[in-house]
Amino acid sequence: MSQPHPEPPPHGPVPPGPVPPAPPYQTGAQPARSRRPLMIGLVAAAVAVVLCLGFGCVGLVVYYMRLGNDSGSASSAGTETPPGSEPGSGSRTASARCAGSTTPAHAGTKVVGLPDFDGAPQTGIATMRLSTNLGRISIAMDRARTPCTVASFQHLAERKFFDGSRCHRLVTEGIFVLQCGDPSGTGMGGPDYKFADENLTGARYERGVVAMANTGEPGTNGSQFFIIFQESSSGLQPLYTPFGTVGTGLDVVDRVAAGGHDNSIAAGGGVPKVGITIETVSVN
Repeated sequence: MSQPHPEPPPHGPVPPGPVPPAPPYQTGAQPARSRRPLMIGLVAAAVAVVLCLGFGCVGLVVYYMRLGNDSGSASSAGTETPPGSEPGSGSRTASARCAGSTTPAHAGTKVVGLPDFDGAPQTGIATMRLSTNLGRISIAMDRARTPCTVASFQHLAERKFFDGSRCHRLVTEGIFVLQCGDPSGTGMGGPDYKFADENLTGARYERGVVAMANTGEPGTNGSQFFIIFQESSSGLQPLYTPFGTVGTGLDVVDRVAAGGHDNSIAAGGGVPKVGITIETVSVN
């Protein structure tokens, strides 16, 4: 009998605390080049010298030395990044850059299939409009900086993914965010896919900025997002894709924030006491 898939960790930013260890996905110094192939070449050369002493086998010795050097080059070639393969490189296809992939289904999954990342527009501003029980919220999204994220929201909106979902988390200590986008309302729900981070270089989390929530691991974006309602959230680490800015409706978020929360979430914050439900979403 097949075993059920384990529940994923909850999505969302964590208030500042002790400095965490450096994440394993940070780039930096490359692994040291292995010396084993070179040693193999030297040993082979020494054997050739012993076998060929007095027989004029200089060419054979040179061959074995070259073998060692060529093997070393081959072993290190796999660690190099081919030109144009860096995140955001213009020479990559949208699909490759977005790195969209399906994820195992669990109790909080809402199946909608992968967005059309290949056809994602990469210019212009898209507007996402949230109709809630407390009023409308509009969010301007930059397709040039976050084409994958915008394509995902358009895909989800067209499938009425967010309709009837409540914003499940409010944090008013350390960071100041209202988190939404989980149809299950648990903080662990989302679509049946994930995609890559975008726009992290120089990311700033100021009042009115909207960013993607994730599990704390790179490339785990789905449907959950958070709206920042106070400037002091600028202390957030650049781990969450900032994809938009609230144009109208920040007063709706302020009203929810003023009501406080129930302190029910271990990672920080809780369910808003002033309930806010997303009724419909459109992107154009």
